[in-house]
Amino acid sequence: MVKNLFISVISQKGENRGSVEFQVFGFTNKIRRLTSHLELHRKDYLSQRGLRKILGKRQRLLSYLAKKNRIRYKELIGQLGIRETKIR
Repeated sequence: MVKNLFISVISQKGENRGSVEFQVFGFTNKIRRLTSHLELHRKDYLSQRGLRKILGKRQRLLSYLAKKNRIRYKELIGQLGIRETKIR
């Protein structure tokens, strides 16, 4: 599974599962699952709301990481294939 692969990569670096990178990875997986669910069930408004909340959480973590360490931010964006968004 993709999550186990990412866990092994993070654990090799010596980081824990509570790190910003791991949290962003978890949110990205949830976003991808919810997106595929919403393609089938367009009128599932509760899932749409949950997706928006998760997107906001991920965006806040990414902006925090970009302010703290720009290099780690760029690496994470590249690994996950997330397009870069504007940082305030």
